[in-house]
Amino acid sequence: MMRANAQFISKQRPFTIVCKDVILRDFITADLDAFHSLTWQPEIHEYLPGWNVAKEQRKNWFINYEIPENEQFLNAVSQGSIIGDLRLRLGIVLKNTGEFIGWCCTGIKDELPAPNREIMFAISKDYRGQSYTTQATQGLIKFLFKYTDVEELSAIALLRNTPSNRVIQKSGFSFKSTVDIENEKYYYYKITKSTWESMT
Repeated sequence: MMRANAQFISKQRPFTIVCKDVILRDFITADLDAFHSLTWQPEIHEYLPGWNVAKEQRKNWFINYEIPENEQFLNAVSQGSIIGDLRLRLGIVLKNTGEFIGWCCTGIKDELPAPNREIMFAISKDYRGQSYTTQATQGLIKFLFKYTDVEELSAIALLRNTPSNRVIQKSGFSFKSTVDIENEKYYYYKITKSTWESMT
């Protein structure tokens, strides 16, 4: 579970955020196969083009960039909550089985107006419509607003991606505008820490 104690964040691994039915935790090497398989589900790469890369490319990113940057992010939180441009990538894991079913991440989205720290997510086609992604998104929002220096979060979803737009809206984000990114149109949302605090 989340705790305000910074030492908890720096010493306990894997880092976890416990939600109602799922757990968010930082990636471990054993997640690679499941993560790679999910990126090749048509229902995921339709909305996240470029994620369905070859296994060796995914392994390189996973081992050499994504897991180490998670460590840097969590260390930054433990040392004072200033995370800068660092990214955090968390797996969505079923609480009752431990199955890796998706991910929920945060990082800078350069294509959006500053401040532009984004929350993004994806979940297996087998577990859609069960509120797991909403639980994960709300859990990550809570962690960022309570334990880091983040004051505002963004989210985007393709206009045709009805499930993701619904998750974003259920998580408290407010619609701002439509934006064009790489010749695709997205709905663009924001949530501020003060708005989140008034909701909780």
